[in-house]
Amino acid sequence: MATVELRFSAQPEHVRTARLVAAAVARRAGVDEAVLDEVRLAVGEACSRAVGLHRSHGITAPVKVVLIEEEKSFSIEVGDEVPGPGADGSVSGGSGSRDAAPGGLDEPEPDADGDGEDEMGLAVISGLVDDVEVRSGADGGVIRMSWPKTPATVLP
Repeated sequence: MATVELRFSAQPEHVRTARLVAAAVARRAGVDEAVLDEVRLAVGEACSRAVGLHRSHGITAPVKVVLIEEEKSFSIEVGDEVPGPGADGSVSGGSGSRDAAPGGLDEPEPDADGDGEDEMGLAVISGLVDDVEVRSGADGGVIRMSWPKTPATVLP
């Protein structure tokens, strides 16, 4: 299993570099050419979301992107260091916001505009990637996206 790890400061101008690196590694790993645009877009959304979370919470730690080549799949994990709601706060699947307000209608949401952007970013990612997992905990969150690799064609 080959792994490439990329860390960058939470600045919007670094998202483009992360997208380009992810597409190049995905191509080398054997992801179908037709899917590379989806990889690029999904990584851009996930990285933009992580950068936004870091900046809005005043976190100076870098955003972490891990590109993992497995036997039959290629996965990308985009991690941030913004603590989620609660110590274990795991959310699985293509939906779920880390910052949703608990409680009823009388309780205001902490950052309604940020939540909307967060939800929109997650919706875009889940629309681009069939296999996506969103996890959140006390140490931060991770969006894990996976794509199947194209089987190598053996010529006679």
